[in-house]
Amino acid sequence: MTDRLRASFDRMKTAGPQVVSLTAESPVRFAPLRPDGALPVLATPAMAGIDLRGWADGHREELERQLLSSGGLLFRGFGITSAAEFEAFCAAVAPELMGYGERSTPRREVGGKVYTSTEYPADQHIPMHNELSYASSWPRKIWFYCHLPAAQGGETPIADSRQVYRAIDPPVRDRFVNRGVMYVRNFGEGLGLTWQEVFQTSDPAAVEEYCRNADIELEWRSDGRLQTRAVRPAAVRHPVTGEDIWFNQAHLHHLSALPEASQQALLEVVSPDELPFNTFYGDGTEIEAEALAEVRRAYAAAAVRFGWERGDILMLDNLLVAHGRAPYSGERKILVAMA
Repeated sequence: MTDRLRASFDRMKTAGPQVVSLTAESPVRFAPLRPDGALPVLATPAMAGIDLRGWADGHREELERQLLSSGGLLFRGFGITSAAEFEAFCAAVAPELMGYGERSTPRREVGGKVYTSTEYPADQHIPMHNELSYASSWPRKIWFYCHLPAAQGGETPIADSRQVYRAIDPPVRDRFVNRGVMYVRNFGEGLGLTWQEVFQTSDPAAVEEYCRNADIELEWRSDGRLQTRAVRPAAVRHPVTGEDIWFNQAHLHHLSALPEASQQALLEVVSPDELPFNTFYGDGTEIEAEALAEVRRAYAAAAVRFGWERGDILMLDNLLVAHGRAPYSGERKILVAMA
């Protein structure tokens, strides 16, 4: 980010959240999607035939200011019809798109650096989270493209991570912030993703090197099984705005995130120490049920929902805004890119 852009944002921050007018006669209009809040800001064409990719290529700093102000932009009505057009727009904003490493959910690569959204059963709810906040590095930006909206449901709820941070009861928040979050993963037993898929290699030595570089403790067990443990922060400070952000997946990776029947079924197959996912405080102690309930309450209070329309692109600052998925019926195709 340039010094000029950082200074511009500092001036804007003193005035509070706002919709930025890019130019006097901008071909793209910006306005709040909902009258009761600035997240997300809706971007629509002011005239027919706008090349969104070309426009974005010449307005990167303006888009960055919009994103830092609101946390999320929803581009609607630009006639995006393919994964290739979606990727071209994302690359115009941030040329170096990321691959999906250290995976935690099943996805398919559609082409280039575009992936399907998490391929969990349609009846399952995915709690809100910041992408890859369990990893040692994460994307600053994430985009979602609606190629096909679900017949019913299937929204991508979002929440301002600053608001979540402020909403959590301070004693609970302080415990997380002071101790951090430990993510424990077990690979094997036919449950969850294989380590080969997660680390995108079949070479154990490559996995060991990755874990060393990413501050992940690793233990090979019998029959090729693998356990990893990583301690990450529960909150971070945004590198541009300087704001405190709730940034972890303790509530999502914890056993209690599963329906009770699924929890019981898992524990009939594996011991608690061999669950595919689980979380603890960073010192290895159990996270209290009440603390997880408080975190989930804060997310629910901050949640913003809107219905997808074909061709929509949602662009988020991945630190400022968390995302999830609502259950749905019918076919649904949402694609994802990161940078």
